[in-house]
Amino acid sequence: MGCAASKKSPRVAKRDLNVYKVDLGMKMARLTTHTSCINTTYLKGPARGSVPKDKVPFSTAFPEYTPVVYTAPSVLAGPVWADKDIKAGVKHDMKFNTLDGKVNRVSHYGEYKVEEGMPVNPVGRTGIKGRGLLGKWGPNHAADPVVTRWKRDEKGAPVKVSGKGVLEFVGIKRRDTGEWAIPGGMVDAGDSVSATLRKEFGEEALAALDMPKAEQERVMKLTKQLFSGSGTTLYRGYVDDPRNTDNAWMETVAVNFHDASGDLFSSFKLKAGDDAGAVSWISIDQSIKLYANHRTFIEAAVTHNKAHW
Repeated sequence: MGCAASKKSPRVAKRDLNVYKVDLGMKMARLTTHTSCINTTYLKGPARGSVPKDKVPFSTAFPEYTPVVYTAPSVLAGPVWADKDIKAGVKHDMKFNTLDGKVNRVSHYGEYKVEEGMPVNPVGRTGIKGRGLLGKWGPNHAADPVVTRWKRDEKGAPVKVSGKGVLEFVGIKRRDTGEWAIPGGMVDAGDSVSATLRKEFGEEALAALDMPKAEQERVMKLTKQLFSGSGTTLYRGYVDDPRNTDNAWMETVAVNFHDASGDLFSSFKLKAGDDAGAVSWISIDQSIKLYANHRTFIEAAVTHNKAHW
């Protein structure tokens, strides 16, 4: 079965079908294969069925393909953020490639195939069918705030390497994989990307949910002011995420909020929220290793700000 993205879609801008772009015109190669979501043991789940890299696209014949079927018990329990379970060939009322009530089932990648009532991963095979740990069938939308500032020495002067400033970004250490990542999260049904960016940064990097109500309201008001209208979209599209399956996958919008003066975020004290093991300002260079596609987002922020890499 083939699942190449449609070349024409009334719902997704043409530029999203061909390349992912930074708003200022920087191009990134379109993701056409899997690394994090093939030939591994699924997070808290079974081993994936074997998928040679040249057999990732569904357009490539692979008659011996035997994916494992797995949806995590926590998803099947029916939390408010999860879809109901569906089976191949069994009629259901979900609408894919469109806005389904408040649930956005449109992919940044383009129009994806739906076979036997099931959405098909547009990048290709993963070795697992079902939803795994993901709540939604098809695209699961996230938002990632890339908060940066210039690194400074003990005297407050900007640190430079080869004449270029060194960036730092706010990173969290994920509890599920132990990897450093951008403090993003899922876009809830009916929420906007901008609202999610503010909320996730407050919850994961500032532990806003643990604050007294008055302090929480103060912090969320400040993040709303700081994040409103000042960001640059670095990336929007598919994410090579270890939670992806043949029928459910992660997509994100990554937005850079750069504090050039170093003053904007000085009133915030970083503190890890419940979903993070740690939080810190992290120096950026080519040696950085991050969760999923997050290194791509950070590299885009470096290019946008003309910083050292």
